[in-house]
Amino acid sequence: MLDSAALLLRERGVGGVTVDAVLAHSGAPRGSVYHHFPGGRDELLLGALTQAGAFVTERLERAVERGDPRQAVASFVRFWTRALTDSNFRAGCPAVAVAVDSRLEIPGAGEAVRAVFDQWRSMLIRLLVADGYRRPRAERLATMTLAAVEGAIIVCRAAGDVRALDEVAAELDLMLTRDR
Repeated sequence: MLDSAALLLRERGVGGVTVDAVLAHSGAPRGSVYHHFPGGRDELLLGALTQAGAFVTERLERAVERGDPRQAVASFVRFWTRALTDSNFRAGCPAVAVAVDSRLEIPGAGEAVRAVFDQWRSMLIRLLVADGYRRPRAERLATMTLAAVEGAIIVCRAAGDVRALDEVAAELDLMLTRDR
């Protein structure tokens, strides 16, 4: 059910994640939602956001472990490029969907979204500091990297092509090549 909810969240946004939609997509019996998620739809949404955030975090973490900021950013961009093209530009970032759609309407959603983005940002900061960037510069670069990639994902979905991600990746690579 969490996998189905996460996929629906990525493709349809918060409004598209209903109990009925999750049940139809997952094939789970109706009673299982309230058994596993006594908080209903809100709890299911937060669980899906947390799971999807962890999924992306694992991929970013593997890239960060290699110790090369340029390669980590390139890997992050490749992940999103695949996600976009494999879904015919329907699937975006679930954290963005929650942040934009209803972070104030669902109890705990604002904190959950912040936790996902903070974790990704912290990983990038650690990588940049380990690569020789001073902490204040690493913090700004990490923020800019996340904002640029997430923004590019939105533009790509709207355009139906990956040009925005390609352009952001090229500029981030140039910046990480020459800035310290």
